[in-house]
Amino acid sequence: MPPISRPPLGSRRKRGAFFQAIGRSRGGRTTKLHGLVDDRGRPRVLLLSAGNINDISMAEALIRAAGPFRRLLADKAYDANHFLKVLAERGAEAVIPSTASRRVPIPFDTLAYKGRNRVERMWCRLKDFRRIATRYDKLARNYLSSVFIAAT
Repeated sequence: MPPISRPPLGSRRKRGAFFQAIGRSRGGRTTKLHGLVDDRGRPRVLLLSAGNINDISMAEALIRAAGPFRRLLADKAYDANHFLKVLAERGAEAVIPSTASRRVPIPFDTLAYKGRNRVERMWCRLKDFRRIATRYDKLARNYLSSVFIAAT
């Protein structure tokens, strides 16, 4: 019987695509950038995950890395009771529209929510760099460092 090849055990073990923030989805192999911007639209926190990871799972890591803030503007993907509870514990106001599946919509400041376009403009500026829009780098650290260079 031929030997079965397996990755080595221990700390030298191969990690594969998921460790390099490459996920498999319907569109193929993808990577997702998560970010927070300040009130002027400048990137404050940028994190990388595999493309098949949903946004809310990275939300707590984003706000932990952000430091203190008074208000968080986010889209409907961040409308979850556990996340709203975390924001309330931090003393931050959540400006997040409710999803259609929520029975009783949570009220939010619609005038303040109009400022969320700063985030979208930041993503558009970053995606002007072809290296960012289409990930050419195999390693996550190389891709994230090119994102940081483009963000500056």
